[in-house]
Amino acid sequence: MVTISEMRDAWTSKRKSFMVASPSEPTVLHRKGHVKEAVQSGFITAVVAGAVAAVPTLVGCRVIPWAKANLNYTAQALIISSASVAGFFIAADRRILESARGNSLEKFEKST
Repeated sequence: MVTISEMRDAWTSKRKSFMVASPSEPTVLHRKGHVKEAVQSGFITAVVAGAVAAVPTLVGCRVIPWAKANLNYTAQALIISSASVAGFFIAADRRILESARGNSLEKFEKST
């Protein structure tokens, strides 16, 4: 049977270092302003997605009998907000991945 101290020693010996970057230390994305661009892009996309989702949702709830009977105001708000949130995260993630790809290509070109 393995004792707790043996498990602890085995786990700590495999671990390299517990150094984690501080949130106050700027990363490559923060220094170049990529995060701000990602948030701006995500916000614009969220506004557009919310407007695009709001029109058919609200019209459908006034015209379609099933939607009129089953979709209350909370359901309508959830449909519209889910489109906005999804638009935000998709656009922001795309922008951050583009900047990360660019950073990795820059590092590769500098090394060669």
